[in-house]
Amino acid sequence: MPIIIALLFGNKRFNQIARDVPGITDKMLSKELKDLEINQLVKRTLHDGFPPFVEYSITEHGKSLQRVVEELMEWGLTHRAKIMVK
Repeated sequence: MPIIIALLFGNKRFNQIARDVPGITDKMLSKELKDLEINQLVKRTLHDGFPPFVEYSITEHGKSLQRVVEELMEWGLTHRAKIMVK
């Protein structure tokens, strides 16, 4: 989910995503991006140029998760407030 959240803010290169997702190894990030691409949630685009580079973006299908992410964040904030009262 953190990768999806990072890409909801715009297209990113691998290293930018790695910075946005603390604690993830390059190997795990690579695997997760491949899985997200297979599931049509993320699109990988190779840009020609010198040097060539790869950019990741969220697909329209992936954007459908935005409401779910927002609800989870809201729930998390409410939950934290509830347990901090004790």
